Amino acid sequence: MAGRGYSIFDTAIGRCGIAWGELGVVGVQLPELREIETRKRLFQHYPDAREMRPPEEIAVAIEGIAATLRGGDGDLAGVTLDMAGIPAFNERVYETVRSIPRGETRTYDEVAGGLRASGAVYSVAQSLGRNPFMIIVPCHRVLEAGNYPDRISPSGGSISKRRLLSIEGAQPTTSKTLLPVARPRPQA
Repeated sequence: MAGRGYSIFDTAIGRCGIAWGELGVVGVQLPELREIETRKRLFQHYPDAREMRPPEEIAVAIEGIAATLRGGDGDLAGVTLDMAGIPAFNERVYETVRSIPRGETRTYDEVAGGLRASGAVYSVAQSLGRNPFMIIVPCHRVLEAGNYPDRISPSGGSISKRRLLSIEGAQPTTSKTLLPVARPRPQA
């Protein structure tokens, strides 16, 4: 791969975009209401990227994203992300969130606990709000405890968390903790 490129591609929820560089995917843009807005958003984030045919490894990522967005089990585990410029804490958050299985959710608190940073709920939320790797890093699977916001990061386009979770067959109550939870002892 030489330089940065981007491509617009069809999915079951609309035309998405993906941008890449020599080290892997640099960003994914979910569809805006119109394709021109999706392109505009990609250009805002990656002004040095040029539209081109995706190389093989990016085509595999596109196939995985498209499969995921039609309710299939798109394999995105092997997609290489270009983390240049991403803070180390955010990298750890993204790694943890990538391990959340399709159809399950976690809370921000559970993700923070999984990082052994239990006081970092706000930082986890901020990190996911800046997630440039939509679907590959499935931030839609992370919810606020006791609340079900429909917000998604700026790369989320016009698509809501609720819609993405529905496509995956997840319910907001299917949270599984990342760490073992102490069970109450039966009364003697």
